[in-house]
Amino acid sequence: MSNDDVNSGRRRFLTVATAVVGAAGAVGVAVPFVKSWSPSAKAKAAGAPVKVDISKISLGEMIVVEWRGKPVYIVHRSEEELASLAKVEGRLSDPESQRSVQPEYAMGEARAIKPEFAVLVGLCTHLGCAPKFRPELAPADLGAEWLGGFFCPCHGSRFDLSGRVYKGVPAPTNLDVPPYRYESDSVIVIGEDQEVA
Repeated sequence: MSNDDVNSGRRRFLTVATAVVGAAGAVGVAVPFVKSWSPSAKAKAAGAPVKVDISKISLGEMIVVEWRGKPVYIVHRSEEELASLAKVEGRLSDPESQRSVQPEYAMGEARAIKPEFAVLVGLCTHLGCAPKFRPELAPADLGAEWLGGFFCPCHGSRFDLSGRVYKGVPAPTNLDVPPYRYESDSVIVIGEDQEVA
């Protein structure tokens, strides 16, 4: 056996070993990189539908739940509050919700599947502040004509109890209505559309 045979055998072995180690290293680097393209469990959960039990919300009360990182207001409106919606229509910028974001099944005065429950994204359509729920009638700071609704403390936008925006305020459109459906009489699912019959 000559030195050339021994050297070429070693050379071949070293070449193959280097290629195997290099390939293993490339896979080791690529796997975490490719995994980083997949959304995390937290991100998947943030976009998932949210189930809410509405049976314990008293008349005139509001609860706040989170969906996709946004507050969603659920308001249980009384018959008197629903009757007040027609009284403010002349003072609203978009009473028919033609320029606003809501599903087809949430059009009209109540902007809801069932009129007694309003489901609204709790972000002002001006700059994204969270409007305050102000159900009281004619408070000193909002005036004698205030019949309840939402007031944005950032820049003064006002919305009625259906989230419809008043004229002459910075907010350009009504509060958004997210997709939602009723799973039962007492449970709504925010993030899934109601099937229209």
